[in-house]
Amino acid sequence: MKRVYFLSTCDKCRSILSSMENSSDYEQVDIKIKHISPDILDNLAGFVGSYEALFNKRAIKFKDPSIRESIKGDLDFRRLILEEYTFLKRPIFINDDNIGIEKSI
Repeated sequence: MKRVYFLSTCDKCRSILSSMENSSDYEQVDIKIKHISPDILDNLAGFVGSYEALFNKRAIKFKDPSIRESIKGDLDFRRLILEEYTFLKRPIFINDDNIGIEKSI
């Protein structure tokens, strides 16, 4: 399975996808249109070791102090990602059993 989770309104995502020679080989999932499912998120967290590793701390909504204060553990990162698509780091590439996450987003 080759899949990429991205945000179509994100300049960095568009830049990365357009620069890839084989981007058409990947099933492209726009997380704004099709939110990530709990099962897929759980599988991704299993691969990378935590939900926090999948959490986009640069999201504009994360600047809200009430959101920051609500985080007590890893499951809070999971809850926030499922509630708001912008909290998922992106793009995330899945290539069979390998996962790649863009570090600068």
